[in-house]
Amino acid sequence: MDSEEVAGGCGGPDAPEAPDGPGLQFCCASFNQDSTSLALGTKTGYKLFSLTMVEKLDCIHESETPDVYIVERLFSSSLVVVVSTGMPQRMNIYHFKKGTEICNYSYPNNILAVKLNRQRLVVCLEESIYIHNIKDMKLLKTLLNTPSNPSGLCALSINHSNSYLAYPGSATIGEIIVYDANTLNTVTMIPAHDSPLAALTFNASANKLASASERGTVIRVFSIPEGQRLFEFRRGMKRYVTISSLSFSPDGQFLCASSNTETVHIFKLEQLGPSGVDDAATWTAYVGKMFSAASSYLPAQVSGMMSQDRAFATVHLSSGQKNVCTLAMIQKLPRLLVATADGQLFIYNVDPLDGGECTLAHKHRLFGVDDNQTEGTEPEGSEVAEPAQSCPSYAETAALPASGPVTVTLTGYSEDGGAKKGEVIPEHEFAAGPVCLDDENEFPPINWCRDGTGGGQGRRP
Repeated sequence: MDSEEVAGGCGGPDAPEAPDGPGLQFCCASFNQDSTSLALGTKTGYKLFSLTMVEKLDCIHESETPDVYIVERLFSSSLVVVVSTGMPQRMNIYHFKKGTEICNYSYPNNILAVKLNRQRLVVCLEESIYIHNIKDMKLLKTLLNTPSNPSGLCALSINHSNSYLAYPGSATIGEIIVYDANTLNTVTMIPAHDSPLAALTFNASANKLASASERGTVIRVFSIPEGQRLFEFRRGMKRYVTISSLSFSPDGQFLCASSNTETVHIFKLEQLGPSGVDDAATWTAYVGKMFSAASSYLPAQVSGMMSQDRAFATVHLSSGQKNVCTLAMIQKLPRLLVATADGQLFIYNVDPLDGGECTLAHKHRLFGVDDNQTEGTEPEGSEVAEPAQSCPSYAETAALPASGPVTVTLTGYSEDGGAKKGEVIPEHEFAAGPVCLDDENEFPPINWCRDGTGGGQGRRP
């Protein structure tokens, strides 16, 4: 599941300065790849929150970098990527627990999106895409002259063994280019929609891709790498909307979609067995089969509409402000998380069997004192409640002064990735070997070269 983003107060590098006031408290919000943390970019810095419990929201880090409009964390590691409106052409990579900058890279134009998994880091500009090897930040490929993509729309699968990248193949219709970021080859082109694309996301295993167009009425799911249409969900027909985020559940059985309306939709991906019979015999499946049987007697336009599935579950927010949503397992139960532009996080319980209207489990304020934080109460489904952590400032988390971070400027296409032989990313000051930035004992996302042959861009400290 890709991390999703939503524009709030700042809105991006070219947006005018937003006035202070309710609803304009943060510039961006993104859930990490497995929805275990939430990152917020604000006018005064960025914040990272842990999402392991329903009733407690722990702020695990807070920086002082102003006007952050992109902030992406790599799973549960200490690696975080930040871009601010002050320097919209520069990407900074930090080890936030040490309070140090690992490196920074500059690009020819404003950075519109950054996506990462444990194998690749992708930087999207309006008309080009840069693909880095995350282990040494070597530039592997530059995709030049991509169709105009002013919103920086792209998706990178979180499955590093299948690092698929999806991005618009046209500025006028909804074509999707699927690119293999491991082998650096185009996989397929999917004619997904008649209108330009507005949202893209892969499921966790990278065998499905969901998309929505600017009209926002139909959401489609395709098989990867074949590009065959598997599902089509109708969000609504009364009006066009702007889909702000799409996200699969960890098991890939559900897909949530939020927009600039008050409703968040959850769709269920019900597979058909070899005989064409639904694996789970439900009332919805029965009605769907009845519609399918009747479709041969109806006009094409009507039958197409009737064969499309409606939402399995819904959430109705108090207002249609910008938001980002994700589906996650928290304390062993399925939850829908919605972060809204007025600085609130809503956590809903999802009934995976019957669906319907989701119930609000808890809501948190992301700024100031959380009035909804329950003191002295054991969280639902938790055997041992960890104490809430304070939110340390960037200065408080700084370690010993680091050697100067790597600064690299990328000016355009380079067959060899622009890396100069013998140049490496510098070691951390405490490094005696490879530095593991992942808190879950996974393999390190970055290898710190010691012999001067790493091939990464930069220089030794």
